[in-house]
Amino acid sequence: MSYQIPLEEETRDLGFGSVVTRESRQRLLNRNGTFNVERTGLSFWSSLSPYQSLLNMPWWKFHIVIALFYLTANLVFALAYYFCGPAALEEQSGGPLPSFLKAFFFSVQTIATVGFGHIHPVGVAANLIVTIESLFGLLSFALATGLMFTRFSKPTAKILFSDKAVIAPYRGIKAFELRIANARKNQIMELQAKVLFSWLEGPAHRRVRRFDNLTLEREKVVFFPLSWTLVHPIDEISPLKGLTPEDLHNSDAEFLVLLTGIDETFSELVHARSSYKSRELVWDAKFEPIFNPPTPSHHISIDIRKLSSLIAAREDT
Repeated sequence: MSYQIPLEEETRDLGFGSVVTRESRQRLLNRNGTFNVERTGLSFWSSLSPYQSLLNMPWWKFHIVIALFYLTANLVFALAYYFCGPAALEEQSGGPLPSFLKAFFFSVQTIATVGFGHIHPVGVAANLIVTIESLFGLLSFALATGLMFTRFSKPTAKILFSDKAVIAPYRGIKAFELRIANARKNQIMELQAKVLFSWLEGPAHRRVRRFDNLTLEREKVVFFPLSWTLVHPIDEISPLKGLTPEDLHNSDAEFLVLLTGIDETFSELVHARSSYKSRELVWDAKFEPIFNPPTPSHHISIDIRKLSSLIAAREDT
């Protein structure tokens, strides 16, 4: 007899699906904000999304892809000129080049519309290839320019999360805390935070993953110029009340952190997310003060290097 998940829990699975949340033993959300899921059954061409990949890949990968594309295109057209025969390209000045090198450098000049003029095509076949390559070059450079502009202009948030979350003394009780900071000089306005607590509950043969929204001391800040410590007081109504490190470990607990704000430069929404597993939770500790001593100019500043620094907590904190 299969175990039926209550309707209330199915509507609180965050979109992963009841089967995934019940069966998965991996973290739902990676520390870098990516989802720990896979999709199979699609063909290579159906799942291929070069535009999205080029927009989201790291800059160093993007530059490598563009360089490889440029080199490959010139090699292909150089082969086309080479197979047209040694008389397809004629040199007017300079030292003689090997046939393939001459074809390659002529392709570079054509695709980039440089056209130094000391090599020119001869015959219908070579001129036809020049026509095709010229159009290909114009379209390729327009596409590369568009991708470059989109990558530069796309608003994204680069928010740093503390390496660990803590259970610290807080106003006579304890609290779940984590700290964030903006790694960029742009301002994020109306920053909202949501922390979700996920855990497995029930007998070993039919455990169900449940989700609870952790009430924060402050769920929104209008300005986010420095750092922000997210605090969930573990009071009588908190789902963390009475739980021990062993309880969190045995229930495969995970804390999912979701941030949404408005990028001041582009006036558009930006998002950031991360998560903490029970092994990334430090008990009876608190974050070291991150603010620097006052300067003669009285500027307020923080030391980002202390974002994840912890100190032992005292019960009277």
